[in-house]
Amino acid sequence: MSRLFAALYDRLTLPSEVACLQGWRSELLRGLQGTVLEVGAGTGLNVPHYPAGLSRLVLSEPDPHMRRQLERRTRDYAQSPTELLTASLVALPLADESFDAVVGTLVLCSVPKVEVALAEILRVLKPGGHFVFLEHVAAEQRPSRLRWQRVVEPVWKRIAGNCHLTRRTEAAIRASGFDVVECRRESMRKAMPLVRPTIRGYALKPRLSVG
Repeated sequence: MSRLFAALYDRLTLPSEVACLQGWRSELLRGLQGTVLEVGAGTGLNVPHYPAGLSRLVLSEPDPHMRRQLERRTRDYAQSPTELLTASLVALPLADESFDAVVGTLVLCSVPKVEVALAEILRVLKPGGHFVFLEHVAAEQRPSRLRWQRVVEPVWKRIAGNCHLTRRTEAAIRASGFDVVECRRESMRKAMPLVRPTIRGYALKPRLSVG
């Protein structure tokens, strides 16, 4: 199933990429500077949107089938020194407070435990560092759609790489200790109705207070 999902992923998401996701990715990533880590980099759809001149770009993707496509896209499009990492988001072999920004797009839906993943992101970020996110979420403003998400989710997780349809990701980010600076809610155009509700924006790791 992992091999099939990886093979079909870019083709299945292409309509939404063209309709909105490419623009959202570019908007979120173009201002990044310094050292950047992307977790759950998948097939590398973010790679063309990273700005040139980053001092370090680390792309982490544990799935070997996704990673083969990530490697090809990195060779073709990366504009900054790039490292590929095979680690899972729940246990990153990276030093504390070592990145200026962490990027996660359409990844928190599929991690086993969101709170553990967010704790790892918080750990590797420098104080004041940015967590840039783009996620599909529970349809909290559409009760009828939310009911369908709950009904379909058990089967959906099996066929879509453990993807959860009903996660309340903004609340989880806030609960993990981040300061959410910007969070936009918008429908993912050309996507299946059950994955259309999205959030995107960025949050900051608080700076340590003195005294």
